[in-house]
Amino acid sequence: MPIEAIPFTDLSVEPHVRGFLHRPENDTGCGLVLTHGAGANCQSKLLTAVASAFAEAGCTVLRCDLPFRQERPHGPPFPGRAAKDQKGLERAVMLLKERIILKGRAQGRIFLGGHSYGGRQATILASENPQLVNGLLLLSYPLHPPRKPTELRTSHFPALQTPALFVHGTRDPFGSVSEMRSALEAIPADKILLEVEGAGHDLLPRKAEGDVPKRIVEAWKRFFSTADCYITNAEASSSR
Repeated sequence: MPIEAIPFTDLSVEPHVRGFLHRPENDTGCGLVLTHGAGANCQSKLLTAVASAFAEAGCTVLRCDLPFRQERPHGPPFPGRAAKDQKGLERAVMLLKERIILKGRAQGRIFLGGHSYGGRQATILASENPQLVNGLLLLSYPLHPPRKPTELRTSHFPALQTPALFVHGTRDPFGSVSEMRSALEAIPADKILLEVEGAGHDLLPRKAEGDVPKRIVEAWKRFFSTADCYITNAEASSSR
């Protein structure tokens, strides 16, 4: 039976945090903040499916809207306002850490993830604050604009010290798998690239699309096998 997501809002400090909270039946003490891309919101099909899959695996998930999406329901991010979106993600992480995971617990691990633009902002935030989260989940990282392979969005990669799982479709116009593999070499932290055959930027191919969230969770378990607060019976092997 799917885990119900409940509305979540915190208006105490700017930028506000709004979205949905997935509370697992068997809480492992691990949390994931998950956000959307430039053309979507936190209720996208991909984010909802991935959040549900992680919650079923025992992870508390805060699926949230970035500040730009809270300010207007449609349209791309505001030029020059990315710093506010990063601040919104930082607030969401702190709320999950302080109010949900660490309240009454001696320890807990927090992860940050996002699709496309949201994932890019997560990596920039982590590169500037390497102690913020224990790991990153990057869905369809927008390596470059479509048909503009020289305009790479990777200048911060050499400063990224947070372990990261990248998930990328083989038909993504924002970067080929081979381009992604080359770009990831600049990241000094542990990283892994999970390919989704036949998927575009939305990461949900028509065939077997229901298997993608499950594959992501399984890859996550293997990669972060040392995160014992998340997986109690994780495989000892790692794909690092």
